[in-house]
Amino acid sequence: MRMKQILVADDEPNLRRVLAAQLARDGYEVHAVADGAEALEALEEHHVDVVITDLRMPKVDGMQLLAHVATHHPDVPVIMITAHGTVDTAVEALKLGAFDYVTKPFDREELKHAVDKAARTRELSQRDARVEVRGRYQLIGQSRPMLEIYEVIERVADTPSTVLITGESGTGKELIARALHEQSGRRAEPFIRVNCAAIPPDLLESELFGYEKGAFTGAVTSKPGRFELAHRGTLFLDEIGEIPPSMQVKLLRALQEQEFERVGGIKTLQVDVRLVAATNRDLEQEIASGRFREDLYYRLNVVNVHLPPLRDRTSDIPLLLEHFVAKFSAKLKREVRGFSDEARVLLLRHPWRGNIRELENVVERCMLFCDGEHIEVPHLPAELRRGAENGLATPDGLVAPLELPIVSDGAGLKEAVREATAKLERELIVRALEQTGWNVTHAAKVLKISRKSLQTKMKELGLRDEG
Repeated sequence: MRMKQILVADDEPNLRRVLAAQLARDGYEVHAVADGAEALEALEEHHVDVVITDLRMPKVDGMQLLAHVATHHPDVPVIMITAHGTVDTAVEALKLGAFDYVTKPFDREELKHAVDKAARTRELSQRDARVEVRGRYQLIGQSRPMLEIYEVIERVADTPSTVLITGESGTGKELIARALHEQSGRRAEPFIRVNCAAIPPDLLESELFGYEKGAFTGAVTSKPGRFELAHRGTLFLDEIGEIPPSMQVKLLRALQEQEFERVGGIKTLQVDVRLVAATNRDLEQEIASGRFREDLYYRLNVVNVHLPPLRDRTSDIPLLLEHFVAKFSAKLKREVRGFSDEARVLLLRHPWRGNIRELENVVERCMLFCDGEHIEVPHLPAELRRGAENGLATPDGLVAPLELPIVSDGAGLKEAVREATAKLERELIVRALEQTGWNVTHAAKVLKISRKSLQTKMKELGLRDEG
């Protein structure tokens, strides 16, 4: 297993040595540099998992380094090191996207906890699909399910209502959360993400609500929680189904009353937070088994956005392929233009159990092994090449499995062929319509038939003209 790599940027030589030694003892590979300019170079040379940076450094300071990482390496967590007098600046850095901060002199266990949590979050985020909304994050897809999701986002984004996003792992639930934030009146305020699966249950309360100095061993200073940091903005609780029952009561109260106390504190704090939650679990089943509170579920599920698996919206695959080819062409410095027709057909046939995340990984792998302008079938992973069996496809990439009917005693070969052909014809027409957002004119061009012929076929097959 590859060692996690930590980049430490601090202009104090003694502190760099102490940090490097401690992190090495904790099992990390460390790259220590003296300022932000050297840190920018190290980011390009190494596969960095976590950045630890001082706020004040020559040439490029910590805030400038944070802005660079947020733009060019958005999945890499940044931990700020701050002196006691600059805690307010560190909190501002958290609102701008920093993962966490530690104060000088730092407690060894506090630093270890922060780095371990950041590394775990980085590991989980690497499995996620990263498509762009408004330049940095963009939802991709024109299938009917995605068009319906866009309509929901447009209707509820600029409201305070809680949204629960459900769907299989890898479908892009965080993208929906960010789209809700970016299209709301809160877009200029913080978007704070918490992956509940990355935080040990006994630390979740202090992570969400913060803690006061002396609340527990290692609490050498007071620290705001994610609810405070998300004030006037959006708090995104990913993997909400992982929250233990003991925390569900406190979370319910915070959502209902918009108030809470820090761990070890007596002062009640009030916040204005729009909550978006996501899960790949069946929460109704979790309620039935006693692992999730029913009242919390109803408080979260004011608006439900369900992301369908990629296998249920295969017409979006060509758009996703185009996006990922462009992304990795720039990242890997390749001049790949796309997939051959034969390779694209196999990609459309694949079940994609890992959803967009799996698709992105496959595109990157293919581009590593492709030396020409087009990715061909031999460049595909073996499991996709095996998908060529038992299927039919058109040159436009519309794929339908050939499920032959059983020939009964009363049916001859011609009748069986006629039944199979009708089934295949319907499947290809539906795929073409979904691929074009049910635009009959565009679907007819994809199928290479006239609009009138397509309308006649749709009438025969009982397909409603939605375009």
